Amino acid sequence: MSETTETGERTTAPDDEAQGRTRYPLQVEGLRKTFGGIVAVDDIAFEVEEGSLTGLIGPNGAGKSTTFNLITGMNDPDAGTVRFNGEDITGRAPHEIANRGLARTFQIARELEEMTVLENMMLAPKNQQGEKLWRSITPGVRDNVRRQEEEVLERVWEVLDFFEIEHLAEEYAGNLSGGQRKLLEMARALLTDPDMLLLDEPFAGVNPTLEKRLLDHIHELRQDGYTFLIVEHDMDLIMNNCERVVVMHQGKILMKGTPAEVKESEDVIEAYLGGEV
Repeated sequence: MSETTETGERTTAPDDEAQGRTRYPLQVEGLRKTFGGIVAVDDIAFEVEEGSLTGLIGPNGAGKSTTFNLITGMNDPDAGTVRFNGEDITGRAPHEIANRGLARTFQIARELEEMTVLENMMLAPKNQQGEKLWRSITPGVRDNVRRQEEEVLERVWEVLDFFEIEHLAEEYAGNLSGGQRKLLEMARALLTDPDMLLLDEPFAGVNPTLEKRLLDHIHELRQDGYTFLIVEHDMDLIMNNCERVVVMHQGKILMKGTPAEVKESEDVIEAYLGGEV
């Protein structure tokens, strides 16, 4: 578990150990999922260390995106447990999991195309008082709503500036390039004030310039104490940026280790050469 300092950096709370919190905020154990008799995820188990960049890789059809969906409540597992910050979140609704500090992005960005970038961003922060109509029209309460909206707007502009897309604030999200949409989606995820981000192929369809910007932002956020689990097909990108790598193949965990260990694994080489990468 982390705290946010006055400078905006996230640090490990000094009483984490005393409160029984784990240095592995995400723990997956015995996770299994079938679709119509096809086993998509088969008894997988792994953990992600706090403050780390962990890569989840494997050939097409290995079960990576299904694993993300099971972790974040998009699908219910047939068996197994998902724990986040020590709490069992298995099968909880996606919004409940996000409210607990576990946010995700998708392979295909899910922005609201007919709204501007700024409007998309303003919807992201949780627990906004103005979401309930009666708060917006009740005297006294209305003033609190207005103050909160001003605070949210200030935070939104800070995040837009961080991701270098403030110049797109008034642009409709549907007009953005693929790379710009990825930046917007990550920015929106950050506004939910997460402890951990699950990024599903964040670099797919992104040109090299935007890819570098995304990587720079991820490393900056990691230095501030955020934890990442990243699904990505680009092996070199994962090997050059992650401390730990989890390799899936045919719904199972094939290997877990450092990039160097994974590179040298004959099983991993065979899995990639024997299937579609």
